[in-house]
Amino acid sequence: MSVKKGLNTEGYKLTYEKDGVYLTVYRPADFLSRVNELDLIKQINKKKIKNYNAAAISEAVRRSDGIPVKIAEAQEEADIDCEIEVIVTEDKMQAYVKLSLPQGNGSPPTVEAIVQALYSKGVVFGMSEEKIRELVENPVYGQQVLVAEGVPPVNGQNGSVRYLVDINKEKKPTILEDGTVNYKDLDLIENITKGQKLAELIPPVPGKNGKNIVGQELKAIDGKPAVLPRGRNVAISEDGQELYAEIDGQLMFTDGKISVFATHEVKDNVDHSTGNIRFIGNVSVRGNVLAGFEIEAGGNIEVGGVVEGAILKAGGNIILRRGMHGNNKGILQAGGDIVAKYIESSKVEARGNINAEAIMHCDVKCGNKLVLGGRKGLLVGGIARVGNLVEVKTLGSQMSTATVVEVGIDPNLRERLKVLKGELPEIEEGYVKANQAINLLNKMAKVQPLTMEKREILAKSTRAKFFYERKLREYREEIKEIEEILQRSANGRIRVLNSIYPGVKVAIGKSMLYIKEEAQYCTLYSDGADIRIGPL
Repeated sequence: MSVKKGLNTEGYKLTYEKDGVYLTVYRPADFLSRVNELDLIKQINKKKIKNYNAAAISEAVRRSDGIPVKIAEAQEEADIDCEIEVIVTEDKMQAYVKLSLPQGNGSPPTVEAIVQALYSKGVVFGMSEEKIRELVENPVYGQQVLVAEGVPPVNGQNGSVRYLVDINKEKKPTILEDGTVNYKDLDLIENITKGQKLAELIPPVPGKNGKNIVGQELKAIDGKPAVLPRGRNVAISEDGQELYAEIDGQLMFTDGKISVFATHEVKDNVDHSTGNIRFIGNVSVRGNVLAGFEIEAGGNIEVGGVVEGAILKAGGNIILRRGMHGNNKGILQAGGDIVAKYIESSKVEARGNINAEAIMHCDVKCGNKLVLGGRKGLLVGGIARVGNLVEVKTLGSQMSTATVVEVGIDPNLRERLKVLKGELPEIEEGYVKANQAINLLNKMAKVQPLTMEKREILAKSTRAKFFYERKLREYREEIKEIEEILQRSANGRIRVLNSIYPGVKVAIGKSMLYIKEEAQYCTLYSDGADIRIGPL
């Protein structure tokens, strides 16, 4: 039996022979792969097989033994064009095409036929011409092939805040150049200056709408704008996009907001837990400041406990509620006043006034008034250089402790005069050398023209001469001005409300006096030549 034409579908085969149409049903691999009789009848009707024997078909399906069974008389196989089935996904985002094999001399699929089939299912967007043409040129039968896809919506991105400062300071020691670790410089404070930009907004990204294959627009969700984390002492720019500091101070990031505080508060001691403190504003310490640590503040420093051999430097005032045991290592340096209960074995410098109950064995520089009152009012040991007035209860001690008091001259002026006079000879020497070089080169130029190199030396020497000349003029004027101030400084006073003891050396202006006998309730002043001791 020769096969003229036939269809071999999974599970069965139809063949057209000279004596009739035969059906072969193969043994199924399992129950699920058995041929369905109703589906088979539909296929036979589709192929337009005339006058088929339904009983023979049922018997062939029942036996499923792979033996051909005649189901109709001989006839020509009908021409059936390729059928196109369109499958649209439930979300209407994809469309698939499933082709059936043409029968007889039926026509293969065409681009126009596939597109029309898609239109008939409502597909109007996202068709891939490339995939459709590929399917026409190389048909794939019996399988679903993706030929159209929608464009999904793309949701936008929410706006965000870009922080321009470190809002999460980590406690970490400083590694020095030699590889050792400085556990005192932990850099825990984020210092902020007035007008500094702290944060800015990154705008949200809008969403992009999509479209499904039936042409419906799919709305995207736009990104939401972020909100500037404004806290205390910060301002928002006019356009609402930037955050600026309104004051100098410390950055604090709490409850999701940025604030700037003028005072940095240490609730306990300044020790290894805090490290050294460097802050642009005020610093308040409730506890003690341990030896070896430093506080540097642009504003005031206030300490509730005791300061040991530490270094405190303030652009404003220093207030010690108790006092300082410096152990010859402590330093107090204030751009304003210093107030303390007592200060011992320390280096103390204030551009304004110093007020305390006792200062013992210290190196003191005070721009205006040094006042020691309270119960003791004691100044003993060390040296005190004061601009205008010293007022104490007790100056020196009964043990004749060496104590030096210089008053009537701003100690900063005296230091400046020392620096100026120290640098003056070097400037004078530079001026002389530049002048000598100029004179020499000018003489050489009269003999023959100078080379390019010598002309450059001449120009450089001329510039140096003008530089040293200007410096000399400035230094000499400043030295003269300071010396005139020193000449007029004889109005300084030392007031002793109780006793001044031997061992004290007093200098007022350019006059000097060694105290050899105890004196009480007196004022020390200069008459222009000598220091006098008068009544209060």
